[in-house]
Amino acid sequence: MPPAVVVCLAAVCAFLPPAPPRPEPASPPRVLGVHPDRKLDEAFARYAGRPGSGPAGAGHWTGGDSTYSVPTPAGELWIFSDTFLGTLRPDGSRSPAEADGGTTPFVNNSFVLWNRHGPRTVTGRDRAGRPASVVAGPGRDEWYWARAGVPDGKGFSVVYARYARTGPGPLDVAWRGNALARFGPGLPGRPRSLTPLPSSAGIAWGAWLERQGGRTYVYGTERLASGGNRLHLARVEGSDLRRPWRYRTSGGGWSAREARSAPLCGPGGAALLTSDELSVVRHGHWYALVTQRADVPFSAETRLAWSRSPAGPFGAARTVYTAPESGAAGTYRNGNVIAYNPHEHVELGRRGELVVSYNVNSLEPGDVVRWAGIYRPRFFRVVLGG
Repeated sequence: MPPAVVVCLAAVCAFLPPAPPRPEPASPPRVLGVHPDRKLDEAFARYAGRPGSGPAGAGHWTGGDSTYSVPTPAGELWIFSDTFLGTLRPDGSRSPAEADGGTTPFVNNSFVLWNRHGPRTVTGRDRAGRPASVVAGPGRDEWYWARAGVPDGKGFSVVYARYARTGPGPLDVAWRGNALARFGPGLPGRPRSLTPLPSSAGIAWGAWLERQGGRTYVYGTERLASGGNRLHLARVEGSDLRRPWRYRTSGGGWSAREARSAPLCGPGGAALLTSDELSVVRHGHWYALVTQRADVPFSAETRLAWSRSPAGPFGAARTVYTAPESGAAGTYRNGNVIAYNPHEHVELGRRGELVVSYNVNSLEPGDVVRWAGIYRPRFFRVVLGG
C-alpha cells in the first residue's frame, strides 16, 4: 500500500468514533453443572495414606480442616487448621491423639506444600524436636486457627484467628483476636513475623482475602449467638495487611474506625448470613460469594450468591451442592458427620469454573479416630455460563 494511502487511512480513523464499550451482563453467570472433583479428593486421600518418615511418621499429614490455598514460588501451599499427623493403620483408623493416650501427634495449624516433587507436610517444632503448630499459640489454653492467605513478594502471608477453650465439648471454644503471620521464601516452617491485627469489634478477620484494583479486601465474620455469622469488609491500600485498614460502614463509605464496620447485606438490604469461612472472588463483572447455608445448623449445603461489588449487596443465595458425606443418610451413615466452611481455590479453576473445597468432620471425636478418612477436605467444581 502506498505511503500516501496509509496516511489518509490513519487520518480517517482518527475521526471515527471509538468502538462502544461492551455492555456489562445484566444477570450473573448461570450454573450449568456441578460435579465432585474426585482427582483432588483422591490425591489428598492417597497422601494421607502414605507412611510418614521418622518415628511413627510423626510429621506426616493425615487429615486437617480449613483448607485454604495460596500459590507460591515453592509450589501450591495448602493451609490447614487442626491437623492429625502420624501414620494411618492398614484398616484406615489412627491411634488416638497423644493428649488422649494414643500416639498420634495433633497440631492446631500446619501446611502441605505441593509441587512437582509431590506433597510435603510442613509443621513447626517444639523444644524437643517434635511436631508442633507452625504458628504457636501464646499460652497452653490458646491457639491459632488458620484463615485465608495471599502471596507476599517471594513469600506469603496468612491471617490467623486466636481461640481459647471455654468448656469440655468439641465446640466449646471462643475467638480472642486476629494476627498476621508473614513467611519468607522456601519451606515455611516458622513465620518471620507475627503481627496483631484489628480485633476490637469482635470480628474474626481473614475469612477471605481478595486483591482487586491495587487494594486488598479483607472479609471478616462476626459470630451470632443465634447461629451463623454476619459478614464484614475492610480494605488496605496495596498488599501489606500491616498498613492502615478502612472499614465498610452502614452508609456505604469507609471509616478508619473498626467500631463503625457494618454487616454486608443480601437482597434488598436484607441481613446476610454466612458460614465462618467462605470466599468472595471476582469473575468478570461479578463477585461470587461461596458460603455454607447458615440458617440451618450443620447444613450440608454450599450456596452461591452474586454481587456487582466486593461490598455487596449480594443477590439471593442458591444451593449449588449438598455434601454427600453429611448426616445419617450420608455416605458414612452417621448422624454426627458434618460438612462445613466451603471456599474457592481460584488458581485451580479454569475460565468459567469454580473449584470449591469443604471440610468434613464428626461431632463425635472418636469417629475420626476409627475412620480417619472422614477428616480431610473434599472438592467439587461449578461450571458457569454467561
